[in-house]
Amino acid sequence: MISVVIPTLNSEAGLGLALTALVPAAVEGIVREVIVADAGSTDRTLMVADQAGVDVISTEAGRGKQLRAGAAKARSNWLLFLHPDTMLEHGWEFEASQFMERVDTGRRRRSAAAFRFTIDDVGLAPRALETLVAARTAVLRRTFGDQGLLISRDLYDEVGGFAPLPVMEDVDLVRRLGRRRLTILRSRALTSGQRYRNEGYLKRAVRNQACLALYHCRVPATRIARLQSLL
Repeated sequence: MISVVIPTLNSEAGLGLALTALVPAAVEGIVREVIVADAGSTDRTLMVADQAGVDVISTEAGRGKQLRAGAAKARSNWLLFLHPDTMLEHGWEFEASQFMERVDTGRRRRSAAAFRFTIDDVGLAPRALETLVAARTAVLRRTFGDQGLLISRDLYDEVGGFAPLPVMEDVDLVRRLGRRRLTILRSRALTSGQRYRNEGYLKRAVRNQACLALYHCRVPATRIARLQSLL
């Protein structure tokens, strides 16, 4: 029913947990295949994927290219794009199944779905960021890749799939979907707090918003990626 696509590049730290969270859905027959689209990892990422028994493909670097290549290999009618440091909470597969069944039977308009953003960390900073993301998601219906994206193959193809961008590929696809074709599920996507702790919550949040503003000002994604590496 679902093909899961995970882009990786030296992602051993979180990949095991992300894959483990998919096991119950695989047992239920909801997840039919998992494709790891790897861009040349030099750590134990490929070993983790191999031990989990998932399919691995080698791609060019850049999440947009990786996600696009993974989607091209996928065989299911529904696609779930997931970051390697994001773990879906227990029971997500049942809510996802209800959503897909309603779309497939026409009881719900054709749309994609994302999960609620949460951070695997304690303290005021992660809770404040979760609140801000929830407000942005509710008002603008704009999500990022760390919230996952569940989308039918037909709708994915209709909007043109992921563009081969180095950054902002998630924002680009959601923009083409439009707010009326994006549903936010109740189930949570728990993303690692390591990046936020390393960079600082405020610095990372400001950097993300700056990159988003540049994207909306039509600055090329390649230039945004260069600026992102300098900030």
